[in-house]
Amino acid sequence: MENFASARFLLPIMVVFIVVILIPFLQSLVFSFTDYSGYNFADAKFVGFANYVQCFKDPTLLAGLGFTLLYTVATTVLITVIALPLAVVLNRKFFGRNFARSLFFFFSVPSMAVLGLVWQYIFSPLKSGVVNTLLAKIGIDAIPWLSNSELAKFCVIFVAVWAQIGWHATLYLQAIPADIYEQAAVDGANRRQQFFNITLPQMVPAMGVSIFMLLTGGLKVYDLPYGLTSGGPGYSTYTVTQSIILTGIGSSRYGLGSALGVIFFICCALLVALQQVITNLVEKRLS
Repeated sequence: MENFASARFLLPIMVVFIVVILIPFLQSLVFSFTDYSGYNFADAKFVGFANYVQCFKDPTLLAGLGFTLLYTVATTVLITVIALPLAVVLNRKFFGRNFARSLFFFFSVPSMAVLGLVWQYIFSPLKSGVVNTLLAKIGIDAIPWLSNSELAKFCVIFVAVWAQIGWHATLYLQAIPADIYEQAAVDGANRRQQFFNITLPQMVPAMGVSIFMLLTGGLKVYDLPYGLTSGGPGYSTYTVTQSIILTGIGSSRYGLGSALGVIFFICCALLVALQQVITNLVEKRLS
């Protein structure tokens, strides 16, 4: 009876998974072996692995894959490294603590697309850009922030980190029990001992959730790079999601877009599975 009750409880979730994820994935898998244009599938021809080969030959798609991986790894590492100590600081008692918590959390409230448009003006390569205007006052020439490939990548990653550290620091805050610190302080534990013996082990489950969200969010990112640089200059800040949308829908090459989507789905699944294994190993070691 208990197993039957559990199955009934999971049934709605399984239905959503099948309808929203499994069926579209299988449909995309079928499309990926054809030259389907999005109009009449009956007229589509079987092309085998030609679409998959094209994905690894097209420099545009490779550029999107390269920047997506760079963005995902960089934002995950930087946000985790910054959010952890930030959460520890925000957990201490000081004047204006609630205001500081609200301020950092507010960064993640606006839409990433809106933030991209705002920071596009701030990082404008023109002399009228906010950053370049400030630099001009101290005698530094205008810097081509968004018109230089490497600087554009830096700007996208910087804005992503700036916008998300507060939210993830707040997530870590929920994993820090105050009563344990009081007991440790009574026992004579210093701040370093409290961090490595209490804070870090308590944060591991929250870190697993945070890193999972950063990885999945980074791999499917589209709105921030598109709003900030539109994928430029050239294809330096192109993303896989942007490639799938423009290739599959914009160019009416659903077969090629589906092949790219299948490859992307498999890569995401493998990366998330690896992250879960590593998190479980770390959690067991620290517990």
